[in-house]
Amino acid sequence: MLTKSATVNVMEGAARRAARGLLRDFGEVEHLQVSRKGPADFVSTADLKAENILLEWLSRARPDYGILMEERGIREGADASNRWIVDPLDGTTNFLHGVPQFSISIAHERDGEIIASAILDPVRDELFWAERNLGAFLNQTRIRVSARTLMADALISTGFPFMGKEKHPAYFRTVEAVAPQVAGVRRFGSAALDLAWLAAGRYDGFWEFGLEPWDIAAGILLVREAGGSVSDVSGRNRMMAEGHILATNTHLHELLGKAVRGAMVEDD
Repeated sequence: MLTKSATVNVMEGAARRAARGLLRDFGEVEHLQVSRKGPADFVSTADLKAENILLEWLSRARPDYGILMEERGIREGADASNRWIVDPLDGTTNFLHGVPQFSISIAHERDGEIIASAILDPVRDELFWAERNLGAFLNQTRIRVSARTLMADALISTGFPFMGKEKHPAYFRTVEAVAPQVAGVRRFGSAALDLAWLAAGRYDGFWEFGLEPWDIAAGILLVREAGGSVSDVSGRNRMMAEGHILATNTHLHELLGKAVRGAMVEDD
């Protein structure tokens, strides 16, 4: 039987406790108190309750770790080497519109490197998790990225800029460049789940601009441990710092990257 490490068990336990409240609130979304951080950037009582549960559980298990959370920002810990990177509700807009595509994302970072991660889809009860050098898993099953080699066969996911978000000057040109080359482009609204699904072979590639560390930290490790490739759009390892990400199976990384970069150059 597959045995998770103590760290993964801590992340799973925290995520599942927060998920119980999210699932209750998801059935009553019309009654939630919702405020705006920006023109289309919502925060609800569901976000805050989930974040409180995660903070309490993770702090109890590892009291010296620092933590980076979407709503609370950075909390320094006595242990300067370790911190959690947490998104209590990735896909808030989906959640508030009754769309069952949202997730809880937790990553364990040590000395600047992600070494363990967990992304929980509460609706489907799917836990995607990974540990560095030990592989990626969906519940108890080992997962791998797809083996597709042709762009024409590939299903690609992305995220579109929306009201209140800075519009990357080349973004829609990249969509125009990629879409004619592939079997389809999807935009489901949860970057964490996009990366988890890529790790599980449901997608063949993913790119997006302007993301935050909590959106992608857990997913980066999942894709890599599932045998995929992750970089920023220019091919460097600056996804967490810059917020731009390109992730694929190993066969399509250069092909998708070339299409995206070509559109950006053309726009410039």
